[in-house]
Amino acid sequence: MNKKITIRPEEHKDYKSIISLILRSFQEGTDYSDGTDIIALVEEIRDSKYYIPELSFVAELDDKIVGHFLFSHFPLSPTKQGGHSKEAKSDIVMLAPVSVHADYFHQGIGSSMIKMGIAKVKEMGYKGITVEGNFNFYNKVGFKTSSEYNIFPTSGWPMEEPRCMMCQETYKGSLSGIQGYIVYDMYYNA
Repeated sequence: MNKKITIRPEEHKDYKSIISLILRSFQEGTDYSDGTDIIALVEEIRDSKYYIPELSFVAELDDKIVGHFLFSHFPLSPTKQGGHSKEAKSDIVMLAPVSVHADYFHQGIGSSMIKMGIAKVKEMGYKGITVEGNFNFYNKVGFKTSSEYNIFPTSGWPMEEPRCMMCQETYKGSLSGIQGYIVYDMYYNA
């Protein structure tokens, strides 16, 4: 990608553009969502104790919002059935959802914005990042199958394809001694 994208924390004034972007991104880029469930998840995260305003971003190119992504606190569960700590704080954050405006698909925006976001997560001192998605894409930006870190999937895509649940250490060995299960029971729309 030749053009310079910038990322910045989302602001309330961006919400309308973010909704439109998410709808087009998922309607035109996936075969599993029309985007309405993704919008509901974003709103649910924003309203939860897991939301981290400093890690919810928009990506801009030529003064236009072309991407949106956020990281939120994600406590691991000790069992497959759930029962994660009710604390909002966690050493691990979840990257979800990630959206690129449909007019800007396949231009390197997704990987550029995620790399910048990962740098911000590292600056803030978190130990790791989880993400669920296309391993062919996320492996390129440093994610590995989560089970390599003793973090295990419990539902959804990962059960069909375990490589779809991934993690990334923020520094070598940062996930050492951390283990558990990815259970989305804190969100209705996940």
